Amino acid sequence: MTGTPLQWLLLVLSCLSLIGLGFSGLMVSRAQNERARRDTRLASITAPHLRVQRIEISAFTRAPQQQNRSMTSIGASVFGIDLEKLEQYPLRWWIILLLTFAIAKAAQSLSSDLLGAGSLASIPITWVMLSRNVFGWAESRRKQKLLHQFPDALAMIVRSVRVGIPVMEAIRAVSRESPEPTGPEFGRLVNQVAIGVTLEDAVMELARRGGIPEYRFFATALSLQNQTGGTLSETLENLAEVIRKRVALVAKGKAMTSEARASAMILAVLPIMTGGVLWALNPAYIDLLFTEKTGRTMFGTAVLSLVLGLGTIRMIIKKSLP
Repeated sequence: MTGTPLQWLLLVLSCLSLIGLGFSGLMVSRAQNERARRDTRLASITAPHLRVQRIEISAFTRAPQQQNRSMTSIGASVFGIDLEKLEQYPLRWWIILLLTFAIAKAAQSLSSDLLGAGSLASIPITWVMLSRNVFGWAESRRKQKLLHQFPDALAMIVRSVRVGIPVMEAIRAVSRESPEPTGPEFGRLVNQVAIGVTLEDAVMELARRGGIPEYRFFATALSLQNQTGGTLSETLENLAEVIRKRVALVAKGKAMTSEARASAMILAVLPIMTGGVLWALNPAYIDLLFTEKTGRTMFGTAVLSLVLGLGTIRMIIKKSLP
């Protein structure tokens, strides 16, 4: 192996650089470990003498994952079903699964001529996707209701606290006077406190059950106020104002995308209306799409193209919203 002196010099310098980088990385790692040990020892010595204990904001920490999940919970998660929120769905979960399976089977019948025997594999895929979309839509719709109703609930709590009513009584008033789903959620919080659960743990559970960040801020504000004191009414009033601005921003985004949503609606309705008019004028002409193999293939391709187009438009609109 031969090389010019310059190449050998570059090779030696590269090796020295790698050795230096490795040595510096080792020194940095040792320094970090030493600093971590020193901080741990210092914390263990000073912690008993601190007058103010550290405040844990557990509303923004993830709940520990269950290691041993049952087959029922795993199967439900595949279809997008949350077993803890079955009462929140508009229909019984098994009715939704039957309806989505029927739609998946109808889609398979339309695509059988287009895909052949491979269309049978599309049934479970379509079934799972439709089920997840339906359950996700129901949960998203409920979260939107919670978000829109939450500023009024906070305003009710703020007014009650300012006139001297305890926080728990204000929350109980929200559970009585707020509409679905805010009222039942706060009613569940009141029931938990009534059976001995602390207010902090109850609002943390409310935040996890609600699934919206605003509930987590509410839980954090109550927890901090319970541990450190302070003006709760001002904090909740500011939170309500932030939520109102966020709702207004979302409404503004929907107004700006109204043209795209109207175009998607027209594209979805126009083929159906045109086919219905043609079938009324000349049924034999439209029947070819269902009686002939080529017609069924064309009809399945058209339906698939329409679904993909509408899904693309919906995804673009959803991404453009704040």
